[in-house]
Amino acid sequence: MSHDDTALPPVAHDAAAHRFSVVVDGHPAVLDYLRRGDAMVITHTGVPNAIGGRGIAAALTRAALAHARAAGLKVIPECSYAVAFMQRHGEYADLLG
Repeated sequence: MSHDDTALPPVAHDAAAHRFSVVVDGHPAVLDYLRRGDAMVITHTGVPNAIGGRGIAAALTRAALAHARAAGLKVIPECSYAVAFMQRHGEYADLLG
């Protein structure tokens, strides 16, 4: 399976709900976060099994990290996926709070 984010619909950001989301093949996938001072705390990444293995969690995480960088926020990954993603992708190390 390809992990090419370009095949996915654009990730939406609902700042009021503290959520990034995308709907793929009718299934919603989400990344939830909290704001804690000058930090974004990633609390949950959820992708239904029906659409798993397609790089969707990575796309959600990249969107959240891009938002954090643009907003000048540090990132505290509390969900296991976000922790692993940030460990694998050193280009985001500067965001760790």
